[in-house]
Amino acid sequence: MIATEQVTSADGTPIGYLRQGQGPGLVLVQGAMADVSAYRDLAAELATSFTVYSAERRGRGLSPHPYSQRHDLARDVDDLDAILHATEAGLVFGLSSGAVITLEAARTLDRVRAIAVYEPPFYPSGIDRDGIRRLSRDIESGDAPAALLEALRTAGTAPAVFRLLPHSIGRTLTAAALAVDDRRNHEGESLRQLLPSVRYDFHDVAQVDGRLETYGEINKPALLISGTKSPTFLRQAIRTLHHTIPDSIHVELEGLGHDGPWNNGSPTAVASAIRRHLAEPR
Repeated sequence: MIATEQVTSADGTPIGYLRQGQGPGLVLVQGAMADVSAYRDLAAELATSFTVYSAERRGRGLSPHPYSQRHDLARDVDDLDAILHATEAGLVFGLSSGAVITLEAARTLDRVRAIAVYEPPFYPSGIDRDGIRRLSRDIESGDAPAALLEALRTAGTAPAVFRLLPHSIGRTLTAAALAVDDRRNHEGESLRQLLPSVRYDFHDVAQVDGRLETYGEINKPALLISGTKSPTFLRQAIRTLHHTIPDSIHVELEGLGHDGPWNNGSPTAVASAIRRHLAEPR
């Protein structure tokens, strides 16, 4: 059975989450352009070994909150902390920008006992801050296709076609993708509905840009997961993180890309790695 529950974060923001399963408490923190529904299959796999809490990030379905330019990564850590406090969970898994939140929580919160992260985005030459500014302007002006194109390009995880095509052609492709997605029956929010929340993700990632070495302060077990089909910079970052965090294990999963934990990725493989290393933390 899946239950929907809610806590109140430190700044008064309501944060919703889904609870299922039985066992040690494990909170799942989502990445960009997805809500809790994208973790449906991963949560179901993990629920055989853990009490799984799928956290809804602020600015999305179960956790409505308007974006502010004054947003700080600490607010996302507060949201996670509120769930940890309410549930007495001590294990956390995060994907991409959610992995950044998870790392920051492991560094700053005593409640976190062990973590697993999947491909936190650290950029060797720094994140494209001009791209983030263009993305914000596109969202504020209501140009969803341009915003989606800029998000894909700035993230560095998009297919090469989106990086190489002229802007006008790329925008035409993203407009078509949004139109197709609008016609789908969604379990959660649509791509168009999720797009404004991507500002939280890029803000958080930009805030820790160039600060990977600070995670050497993490003094608890950390499982670091990557996929062999993910972009090179993500695979390099996870290796650097492995050398940075003292008590860490790196597992690379064959054939997985950056969407590995999602329903359309390989959640069974990801769940197996998490279960093997977090069911009984070292």
